[in-house]
Amino acid sequence: MANTLDLDKGCTVEELLRGCIEAFDDSGKVRDPQLVRMFLMMHPWYIPSSQLADNSNSLQVKTCHLVRYWISAFPAEFDLNPELAEQIKELKALLDQEGNRRHSSLIDIESVPTYKWKRQVTQRNPVGQKKRKMSLLFDHLEPMELAEHLTYLEYRSFCKILFQDYHSFVTHGCTVDNPVLERFISLFNSVSQWVQLMILSKPTAPQRALVITHFVHVAEKLLQLQNFNTLMAVVGGLSHSSISRLKETHNHVSPETIKLWEGLTELVTATGNYGNYRRRLAACVGFRFPILGVHLKDLVALQLALPDWLDPARTQLNGAKMRQLFSILEELAMVTSLRPPVQANPDLLSLLTVSLDQYQTEDELYQLSLQREPRSKSSPTSPTSCTPPPRPPVLEEWTSAAKPKLDQALVAEHIEKMVESVFRNFDVDGDGHISQEEFQIIRGNFPYLSAFGDLDQNQDGCISREEMVSYFLRSSSVLGGRMGFVHNFQESNSLRPVACRHCKALILGIYKQGLKCRACGVNCHKQCKDRLSVECRRRAQSVSLEGSVPSPSPTHTHHRAFSFSLPRPGRRSSRPPEIREEEVQVVEDGVFDIHL
Repeated sequence: MANTLDLDKGCTVEELLRGCIEAFDDSGKVRDPQLVRMFLMMHPWYIPSSQLADNSNSLQVKTCHLVRYWISAFPAEFDLNPELAEQIKELKALLDQEGNRRHSSLIDIESVPTYKWKRQVTQRNPVGQKKRKMSLLFDHLEPMELAEHLTYLEYRSFCKILFQDYHSFVTHGCTVDNPVLERFISLFNSVSQWVQLMILSKPTAPQRALVITHFVHVAEKLLQLQNFNTLMAVVGGLSHSSISRLKETHNHVSPETIKLWEGLTELVTATGNYGNYRRRLAACVGFRFPILGVHLKDLVALQLALPDWLDPARTQLNGAKMRQLFSILEELAMVTSLRPPVQANPDLLSLLTVSLDQYQTEDELYQLSLQREPRSKSSPTSPTSCTPPPRPPVLEEWTSAAKPKLDQALVAEHIEKMVESVFRNFDVDGDGHISQEEFQIIRGNFPYLSAFGDLDQNQDGCISREEMVSYFLRSSSVLGGRMGFVHNFQESNSLRPVACRHCKALILGIYKQGLKCRACGVNCHKQCKDRLSVECRRRAQSVSLEGSVPSPSPTHTHHRAFSFSLPRPGRRSSRPPEIREEEVQVVEDGVFDIHL
């Protein structure tokens, strides 16, 4: 029967179900596994699973073989759908009542694992390998080490995505009521923004060039791991407008790095419907991590182009569409069956998780970029200077949005683990406190970290575990407070002497010899601006740790994150007035701007 089905001409659900039942022989061997797996995966696109179970409520042995195959191939469906599980239990009970114990034994619904257990990525303990101490400083990590840990984090998040999450996204065109997929997209965006922040945190152009070089090599290692999704996030951060405009910084990047950067960027460009990426992915063997955004785009395109049913009565399902949808979803499902060839350090995972949770808006990153290299400042050029790789055609724009809040208890747990890791690795004398010297080393992992005195609440000259945990809990995005570290300086004159916040020397004279932040009022010399360690606190009044959070102004309201939604015709700019003149130039530069 299975061989007589012509999916291209359409068929009813009952005909397809009968074809799947007949695909089994009496011994349980399946003759057409592709058809059976496609139908069991794709049927929720057309009818509820409980309805399918009701339609297949037959006592014949082939039906029992199909149910057993269904439970084995898609156990999470039975754990997440109590109604479906109950129907299968009723079928098993009916078989027992009829005396068909041999048939009943084929259905083992009680052994279905829980969803959390099924999707959890556990730590593997390497056997027979020599352990070595791993640095927790991102600057000290080898590119492969960082690539492996980023791969582990994204893979762990990806494994929680199920068919129902993809179906919901394609049906709604956005991540509404889809927290699992929304969280994965949030992690992707966090990696891209974190790359930008780590570059912009360095005060000098040569230092920023070193960080760019480091992340280019991280991207190279991600390609070796065949992790295209995180590769897209890293390349997107490197090619973002806040980084691509740093002409002086790019002059310090070597030609070899620029060439490598160009090749990696070209691999993930949207040119030819991501043709370069698709060809590279098709040639992969073993573990591979596809770019989820590209394949979600394919699913949406199919949903819009082809109908689910071929007749107005909705009886003949579109078999050709089902086959194409299944091909895409099967590729994504295959990712979870192949574990990445990486080893993860728990301390570094906790540190990365907290670091990636901190969020800055595009405007904040762009303001920091302008602080590092103001547009009015002419960039030095030389015959040997290098320019950033030419931006390829812009990736089709996905709607950008504010990062969704994570579960407070989960973030607090990660913060406590991270702080414990910091003290275990950097509290050299073991007195339970971090000194000022140790703090300066740790600060390399958190460019937005406040000054030492802000963490040292009791001003005893050292930081305790409780003080560090308290600081991160106050600053974490889970409380609604983004890390507002970017100063908005303007030239300032004063009729009375004021002290520079960095060097403590007086700023004298009335001829605009100093700078003053418009937001927080900090003063400093022009030459001290890039070395100023005090962070801007202009939004301190918007967050109350006692639980009262005043309503934000309309210009700073962030709506629900609908990342990965359908491309919209245009996006209204929210760039602050003080850099309004930059908008035209950003568009003219043809920025390779990725937002998932």
